[in-house]
Amino acid sequence: MPYTDSADVRLYYEVFGEADAPVLVLVSGGGAQLLAWDERFIEMLTDGGLRVVRFDNRDTGFSARFGGPDDVDGGYSLSDMAGDILRVLDDLGVESAHVAGHSMGGMMAQMLAIEHPQRVRSLGLLSTIPGQSPRYVLHGERPELAEPPVRITREQAVAFTEAALQAAPPGRYDPQVAWHIAATGEAYDRGYFPEGFSRQWAALRRAPERLEDLKAVTVATLVLHGRDDDVLHWASAVDIAEAIPGAELQVHADMGHLIPHELWPDIATALLRTAARADEQREA
Repeated sequence: MPYTDSADVRLYYEVFGEADAPVLVLVSGGGAQLLAWDERFIEMLTDGGLRVVRFDNRDTGFSARFGGPDDVDGGYSLSDMAGDILRVLDDLGVESAHVAGHSMGGMMAQMLAIEHPQRVRSLGLLSTIPGQSPRYVLHGERPELAEPPVRITREQAVAFTEAALQAAPPGRYDPQVAWHIAATGEAYDRGYFPEGFSRQWAALRRAPERLEDLKAVTVATLVLHGRDDDVLHWASAVDIAEAIPGAELQVHADMGHLIPHELWPDIATALLRTAARADEQREA
Protein backbone atom coordinates (compact mmCIF):
# COMPACT_ATOMS: atom_id res chain seq x y z
CA MET A 1 0.00 0.00 0.00
CA PRO A 2 1.33 3.53 -0.78
CA TYR A 3 2.46 5.40 2.31
CA THR A 4 4.57 8.52 2.59
CA ASP A 5 8.06 7.76 3.86
CA SER A 6 8.53 10.96 5.90
CA ALA A 7 9.92 10.23 9.33
CA ASP A 8 7.41 12.32 11.29
CA VAL A 9 4.00 11.56 9.74
CA ARG A 10 2.99 8.41 7.86
CA LEU A 11 0.12 9.03 5.45
CA TYR A 12 -1.81 6.60 3.28
CA TYR A 13 -2.68 7.78 -0.23
CA GLU A 14 -4.05 6.50 -3.55
CA VAL A 15 -3.36 7.69 -7.10
CA PHE A 16 -5.57 7.53 -10.21
CA GLY A 17 -4.91 8.47 -13.82
CA GLU A 18 -1.94 8.77 -16.16
CA ALA A 19 1.48 9.22 -14.59
CA ASP A 20 2.40 12.20 -16.77
CA ALA A 21 -0.86 14.15 -16.25
CA PRO A 22 -1.11 17.26 -14.05
CA VAL A 23 -1.85 16.30 -10.43
CA LEU A 24 -4.99 17.23 -8.49
CA VAL A 25 -4.98 16.45 -4.77
CA LEU A 26 -8.40 15.95 -3.16
CA VAL A 27 -8.46 16.75 0.58
CA SER A 28 -11.23 15.38 2.80
CA GLY A 29 -13.13 17.20 5.53
CA GLY A 30 -13.02 16.74 9.29
CA GLY A 31 -13.20 13.13 10.41
CA ALA A 32 -13.65 11.95 6.81
CA GLN A 33 -11.44 9.36 5.17
CA LEU A 34 -10.35 9.37 1.55
CA LEU A 35 -13.55 7.43 0.82
CA ALA A 36 -15.35 10.79 0.81
CA TRP A 37 -14.01 11.20 -2.75
CA ASP A 38 -15.92 8.53 -4.65
CA GLU A 39 -14.06 6.74 -7.43
CA ARG A 40 -16.85 7.61 -9.90
CA PHE A 41 -16.22 11.30 -9.24
CA ILE A 42 -12.48 10.75 -9.54
CA GLU A 43 -13.02 9.03 -12.90
CA MET A 44 -14.68 12.20 -14.20
CA LEU A 45 -11.50 14.08 -13.33
CA THR A 46 -9.09 11.53 -14.77
CA ASP A 47 -11.18 11.35 -17.97
CA GLY A 48 -10.64 15.11 -18.15
CA GLY A 49 -6.87 14.69 -18.14
CA LEU A 50 -5.84 14.94 -14.49
CA ARG A 51 -3.89 12.57 -12.28
CA VAL A 52 -5.90 12.47 -9.05
CA VAL A 53 -4.55 11.81 -5.55
CA ARG A 54 -6.69 11.20 -2.49
CA PHE A 55 -5.31 10.50 0.99
CA ASP A 56 -6.35 9.81 4.56
CA ASN A 57 -5.75 12.91 6.65
CA ARG A 58 -3.76 12.36 9.83
CA ASP A 59 -5.96 10.80 12.52
CA THR A 60 -8.22 9.11 9.96
CA GLY A 61 -8.28 5.79 8.10
CA PHE A 62 -4.88 4.19 7.54
CA SER A 63 -2.83 7.31 8.32
CA ALA A 64 -0.91 8.12 11.50
CA ARG A 65 -2.73 8.64 14.76
CA PHE A 66 -1.72 11.35 17.20
CA GLY A 67 -3.04 9.88 20.43
CA GLY A 68 -5.14 7.18 21.98
CA PRO A 69 -8.87 6.77 22.75
CA ASP A 70 -8.84 9.42 25.49
CA ASP A 71 -6.69 12.03 23.73
CA VAL A 72 -8.71 14.86 22.23
CA ASP A 73 -5.80 17.14 21.25
CA GLY A 74 -2.97 15.90 19.08
CA GLY A 75 -0.89 19.04 19.58
CA TYR A 76 -0.74 19.86 15.87
CA SER A 77 -1.97 22.85 13.90
CA LEU A 78 -3.86 23.52 10.69
CA SER A 79 -0.47 24.42 9.16
CA ASP A 80 0.82 20.99 10.14
CA MET A 81 -2.17 19.40 8.44
CA ALA A 82 -1.62 21.50 5.32
CA GLY A 83 1.95 20.24 5.40
CA ASP A 84 0.59 16.72 5.00
CA ILE A 85 -0.43 17.63 1.45
CA LEU A 86 3.21 18.48 0.82
CA ARG A 87 4.30 15.15 2.31
CA VAL A 88 2.15 13.35 -0.22
CA LEU A 89 3.41 15.51 -3.11
CA ASP A 90 7.02 15.05 -2.01
CA ASP A 91 6.54 11.29 -1.85
CA LEU A 92 5.24 11.37 -5.43
CA GLY A 93 8.02 13.69 -6.57
CA VAL A 94 5.50 16.35 -7.62
CA GLU A 95 6.72 19.94 -7.51
CA SER A 96 3.29 21.62 -7.62
CA ALA A 97 -0.31 20.48 -7.90
CA HIS A 98 -3.90 21.56 -8.18
CA VAL A 99 -5.53 21.22 -4.75
CA ALA A 100 -9.23 20.91 -3.91
CA GLY A 101 -10.60 20.47 -0.41
CA HIS A 102 -13.99 20.10 1.20
CA SER A 103 -14.79 21.80 4.55
CA MET A 104 -11.70 21.23 6.74
CA GLY A 105 -9.91 20.07 3.61
CA GLY A 106 -10.62 23.47 2.09
CA MET A 107 -9.10 25.12 5.16
CA MET A 108 -5.97 22.99 4.71
CA ALA A 109 -5.85 24.01 1.05
CA GLN A 110 -6.08 27.68 2.04
CA MET A 111 -3.17 27.35 4.47
CA LEU A 112 -1.10 25.58 1.83
CA ALA A 113 -1.72 28.36 -0.71
CA ILE A 114 -0.89 31.02 1.88
CA GLU A 115 2.25 29.40 3.30
CA HIS A 116 3.57 27.50 0.27
CA PRO A 117 2.20 29.30 -2.80
CA GLN A 118 4.84 27.84 -5.11
CA ARG A 119 3.43 24.34 -4.53
CA VAL A 120 -0.17 25.20 -5.52
CA ARG A 121 -1.26 25.45 -9.17
CA SER A 122 -4.98 26.06 -8.55
CA LEU A 123 -7.51 25.85 -5.71
CA GLY A 124 -10.92 24.29 -5.29
CA LEU A 125 -12.51 25.50 -2.04
CA LEU A 126 -15.71 23.56 -1.40
CA SER A 127 -18.07 24.21 1.54
CA THR A 128 -15.33 25.83 3.59
CA ILE A 129 -14.58 28.96 5.63
CA PRO A 130 -11.66 31.41 5.98
CA GLY A 131 -11.87 31.83 9.77
CA GLN A 132 -13.94 31.31 12.89
CA SER A 133 -16.37 34.20 12.64
CA PRO A 134 -19.85 33.45 14.05
CA ARG A 135 -21.04 34.74 10.68
CA TYR A 136 -19.67 31.56 9.12
CA VAL A 137 -19.93 28.88 11.81
CA LEU A 138 -23.44 27.50 12.28
CA HIS A 139 -22.72 24.31 14.23
CA GLY A 140 -21.96 25.98 17.57
CA GLU A 141 -19.05 25.35 19.90
CA ARG A 142 -19.29 21.52 19.85
CA PRO A 143 -18.23 21.10 23.53
CA GLU A 144 -18.65 17.32 23.21
CA LEU A 145 -15.50 17.23 21.08
CA ALA A 146 -13.45 18.33 24.09
CA GLU A 147 -14.31 15.04 25.83
CA PRO A 148 -13.30 11.48 24.89
CA PRO A 149 -16.00 10.23 22.52
CA VAL A 150 -18.44 7.46 23.34
CA ARG A 151 -17.50 4.49 21.18
CA ILE A 152 -20.20 2.65 19.26
CA THR A 153 -20.41 -0.58 17.30
CA ARG A 154 -20.37 -0.87 13.53
CA GLU A 155 -24.08 -1.68 13.57
CA GLN A 156 -24.81 1.41 15.65
CA ALA A 157 -22.79 3.60 13.32
CA VAL A 158 -24.65 2.33 10.26
CA ALA A 159 -28.02 2.65 11.99
CA PHE A 160 -27.25 6.23 13.04
CA THR A 161 -26.35 7.18 9.46
CA GLU A 162 -29.52 5.60 8.11
CA ALA A 163 -31.74 7.26 10.72
CA ALA A 164 -30.17 10.69 10.15
CA LEU A 165 -30.66 10.50 6.39
CA GLN A 166 -34.23 9.27 6.62
CA ALA A 167 -35.10 12.03 9.09
CA ALA A 168 -33.92 14.74 6.70
CA PRO A 169 -36.70 16.60 4.87
CA PRO A 170 -37.11 15.77 1.18
CA GLY A 171 -35.27 18.05 -1.21
CA ARG A 172 -34.09 18.46 -4.76
CA TYR A 173 -31.30 15.92 -4.44
CA ASP A 174 -31.38 12.17 -3.78
CA PRO A 175 -30.00 11.59 -0.24
CA GLN A 176 -28.16 8.49 -1.51
CA VAL A 177 -29.02 6.51 1.61
CA ALA A 178 -27.54 3.25 0.35
CA TRP A 179 -24.27 4.94 -0.64
CA HIS A 180 -23.88 6.62 2.76
CA ILE A 181 -24.70 3.42 4.63
CA ALA A 182 -22.11 1.48 2.64
CA ALA A 183 -19.53 4.25 3.10
CA THR A 184 -20.16 4.33 6.86
CA GLY A 185 -19.54 0.61 7.12
CA GLU A 186 -16.41 0.73 4.99
CA ALA A 187 -15.01 3.66 6.95
CA TYR A 188 -15.66 1.83 10.23
CA ASP A 189 -13.84 -1.24 8.93
CA ARG A 190 -10.86 0.77 7.64
CA GLY A 191 -10.27 2.59 10.90
CA TYR A 192 -12.74 3.48 13.61
CA PHE A 193 -11.24 5.93 16.07
CA PRO A 194 -13.64 8.86 16.54
CA GLU A 195 -11.22 10.65 18.85
CA GLY A 196 -9.27 11.49 15.70
CA PHE A 197 -11.90 14.03 14.72
CA SER A 198 -11.64 15.59 18.17
CA ARG A 199 -7.92 16.06 17.62
CA GLN A 200 -8.53 17.60 14.20
CA TRP A 201 -11.15 19.85 15.79
CA ALA A 202 -8.60 21.04 18.35
CA ALA A 203 -6.33 22.05 15.48
CA LEU A 204 -9.16 23.94 13.78
CA ARG A 205 -9.92 25.80 17.00
CA ARG A 206 -6.33 27.09 16.99
CA ALA A 207 -6.33 27.97 13.31
CA PRO A 208 -5.53 31.56 12.33
CA GLU A 209 -7.88 33.87 10.49
CA ARG A 210 -7.10 33.65 6.79
CA LEU A 211 -9.34 36.07 4.90
CA GLU A 212 -6.80 38.90 4.71
CA ASP A 213 -4.01 36.53 3.67
CA LEU A 214 -6.17 35.07 0.91
CA LYS A 215 -6.01 38.43 -0.87
CA ALA A 216 -2.42 37.56 -1.81
CA VAL A 217 -3.41 34.25 -3.44
CA THR A 218 -3.04 34.59 -7.20
CA VAL A 219 -3.79 31.11 -8.58
CA ALA A 220 -7.03 30.26 -10.37
CA THR A 221 -9.63 29.38 -7.74
CA LEU A 222 -13.07 27.78 -7.63
CA VAL A 223 -15.18 28.64 -4.56
CA LEU A 224 -18.31 26.54 -4.15
CA HIS A 225 -20.93 26.35 -1.41
CA GLY A 226 -24.48 25.20 -0.74
CA ARG A 227 -27.10 27.80 0.09
CA ASP A 228 -28.73 25.33 2.49
CA ASP A 229 -25.50 24.42 4.31
CA ASP A 230 -26.44 24.27 8.00
CA VAL A 231 -22.85 23.67 9.14
CA LEU A 232 -20.96 26.53 7.49
CA HIS A 233 -22.77 29.57 6.09
CA TRP A 234 -22.50 30.29 2.37
CA ALA A 235 -21.57 33.91 3.13
CA SER A 236 -18.05 32.56 3.68
CA ALA A 237 -17.87 31.59 0.00
CA VAL A 238 -18.77 35.12 -1.04
CA ASP A 239 -16.08 36.57 1.23
CA ILE A 240 -13.44 34.11 -0.02
CA ALA A 241 -14.30 34.77 -3.66
CA GLU A 242 -14.08 38.51 -3.09
CA ALA A 243 -10.70 38.10 -1.39
CA ILE A 244 -9.03 35.95 -4.06
CA PRO A 245 -8.60 37.89 -7.31
CA GLY A 246 -10.51 36.35 -10.21
CA ALA A 247 -12.03 33.51 -8.20
CA GLU A 248 -15.06 31.73 -9.67
CA LEU A 249 -17.98 31.62 -7.22
CA GLN A 250 -20.76 29.04 -7.26
CA VAL A 251 -23.54 28.99 -4.65
CA HIS A 252 -25.97 26.13 -5.25
CA ALA A 253 -29.59 26.32 -4.15
CA ASP A 254 -30.87 23.35 -2.11
CA MET A 255 -27.34 22.04 -1.51
CA GLY A 256 -26.32 21.38 2.09
CA HIS A 257 -22.85 20.85 3.51
CA LEU A 258 -22.17 17.69 1.54
CA ILE A 259 -21.90 17.61 -2.24
CA PRO A 260 -24.89 15.90 -3.90
CA HIS A 261 -24.05 13.13 -6.34
CA GLU A 262 -26.11 14.89 -8.99
CA LEU A 263 -23.62 17.77 -8.90
CA TRP A 264 -20.53 15.61 -9.39
CA PRO A 265 -20.39 16.23 -13.16
CA ASP A 266 -20.79 19.99 -12.72
CA ILE A 267 -18.14 20.17 -10.00
CA ALA A 268 -15.72 17.96 -11.91
CA THR A 269 -16.17 20.20 -14.94
CA ALA A 270 -15.57 23.29 -12.80
CA LEU A 271 -12.40 21.83 -11.27
CA LEU A 272 -11.11 20.86 -14.72
CA ARG A 273 -11.90 24.36 -15.99
CA THR A 274 -10.06 25.90 -13.02
CA ALA A 275 -7.04 23.68 -13.57
CA ALA A 276 -6.96 24.57 -17.27
CA ARG A 277 -7.24 28.27 -16.47
CA ALA A 278 -4.35 27.96 -14.01
CA ASP A 279 -2.15 26.17 -16.51
CA GLU A 280 -2.91 28.80 -19.15
CA GLN A 281 -1.86 31.50 -16.69
CA ARG A 282 1.42 29.69 -15.96
CA GLU A 283 2.20 29.45 -19.68
CA ALA A 284 1.34 33.09 -20.41
